[in-house]
Amino acid sequence: MTINGWLQIALFCAVVLALVRPLGGYMTRVFSGERTILSPMLAPIEHGLYRAAGIDARQEQSWLGYGLAMLAFHVLGFLALYGLLRAQDWLPFNPAGQSAVAPDLAFNTAASFVTNTNWQNYGGESTLSYLSQMLGLTHQNFLSAATGIALAVALTRGFSRASSKTVGSFWVDVTRCTLYVLLPLCVVYTLFLVGQGIPQTLGAYVEATTLEGARQTIAVGPVASQVAIKMLGTNGGGFFNANAAHPFENPTAFSNFVQMVSIFALGAALTNLFGRTVGDERQGWAILAAMTVLFLAGVTVTYWAEGAGSPVLDGLGLSGGNLEGKEVRFGILGSALFAVVTTAASCGAVNAMHDSFTALGGMIPMINMQLGEIIVGGVGAGLYGMLVFVIVAIFVAGLMVGRTPEYLGKKIEGREVKMAMLAILCLPLMMLGFTALAAVLLAGLAGPANAGPHGFSEILYAFTSAAANNGSAFGGLTGNTLFYNTTLALGMLVGRFFVIIPALAIAGSLAAKKTVPASAGTLPTHGGLFVGLLVGVILIVGGLTFFPSLALGPIVEHLAGSAGQTFSTGG
Repeated sequence: MTINGWLQIALFCAVVLALVRPLGGYMTRVFSGERTILSPMLAPIEHGLYRAAGIDARQEQSWLGYGLAMLAFHVLGFLALYGLLRAQDWLPFNPAGQSAVAPDLAFNTAASFVTNTNWQNYGGESTLSYLSQMLGLTHQNFLSAATGIALAVALTRGFSRASSKTVGSFWVDVTRCTLYVLLPLCVVYTLFLVGQGIPQTLGAYVEATTLEGARQTIAVGPVASQVAIKMLGTNGGGFFNANAAHPFENPTAFSNFVQMVSIFALGAALTNLFGRTVGDERQGWAILAAMTVLFLAGVTVTYWAEGAGSPVLDGLGLSGGNLEGKEVRFGILGSALFAVVTTAASCGAVNAMHDSFTALGGMIPMINMQLGEIIVGGVGAGLYGMLVFVIVAIFVAGLMVGRTPEYLGKKIEGREVKMAMLAILCLPLMMLGFTALAAVLLAGLAGPANAGPHGFSEILYAFTSAAANNGSAFGGLTGNTLFYNTTLALGMLVGRFFVIIPALAIAGSLAAKKTVPASAGTLPTHGGLFVGLLVGVILIVGGLTFFPSLALGPIVEHLAGSAGQTFSTGG
């Protein structure tokens, strides 16, 4: 670890914090229907879309209606993307002549991008046509990101409204998010990325001759536009197999820094939207403070572990930091920070091979996802995931003092706590349940490239990433098989919708309640005490749930390495 490295971390945090209020204020105006700087240009388009779809923007939905609209929207999106992948060999914009995607891989990929996971069991440049990348994947990158933000806004309305039967209109929220937030930012972002050297073309792959005289095919395509929304929308799916380690996706140290900032920008700003909407910005800052504490703890451990290097080599006096699997353009700090950022958010983009991280360095990204990616989190998903933990923390605080828990004037009762626990527990059910299954079945054991605890970590990381809707991978697991394509897809679908539906139910329940005035016994929820309580509850729930599995994987791998023990490769 170096002073320069810590200065880069401090600069990253400062830039993200500087964006919180401007973006939070802008999104608050967008979702409340107020006039913005883009309204003269975009309002006619917005109203035209409503007329074409037969939507009355003034008619709001109950939480159940909101949820059913969201599910119908995603079912249609899934079917459309699956059909496109299966038929891509018959469709235009396929200069490389890519064949149709296999049924199980198409099922996995459609589930992946519809759920904002972007897990990829394929190499993008060797599997998908330009049309599949643009019309299929990039299209879903926008809509799945807009859905996450819309759901966070709906839950926020649940806390801010009183005696209301509605939480907004899903169709209006998704339209406004896409039109006023994601599209304008991505247009500017795409131009920046092109300026950094990222291709944006519909031309054919480029043929080049190397210095040795060999012929080489260099894949290009409409890359910059997909990279923009994959980062800003915390999608993470790479146009190329190497993702953000590829020089055509992430060419410079500056682009690397901006991409990390863009992963956090909207998720962090949504905490400010929450504070503004409930009428007290301090509430949003308290939630962001809890996220920041967890984020800095993760960065510290990962940076230290990668800077220290392999304990096996360290015992031989040969360790000078772990550069295996990393781009020298970014170095240890740039890779470690990126790994924590992308797994603290539900992004999944990677600029290094997580499989090559040290045991403890690779454990932190895993923990970030196992906690539900509430540390800023994906666009929308991080906020509503954190608010679910807020409800649990408030309930615990109420038990401590022997009174009915309250949050922002709303009594937290049995229905809200049950829904919160359902949302929290569905993730470990998918992560640990499928990991256990894969660890005993031959179809599962055929996947990991390593033996021993690291092989177990590869399996655990895969199902953790899928259920958390992250999409990053250790990289050592062969996932393009019928078993993994199917089980990972099921994990993605449950991890997305079995969290969303309880969160919407909480929104509807809270919106219908009256606001209770604060009293002398009300726990202040904007100070350090509440932040500490929230962080403690998150760590206790995560620790009790996932420590045994982590002990079987990265922890025992670290202890074995410290003792000089290694494991041969092979499943």
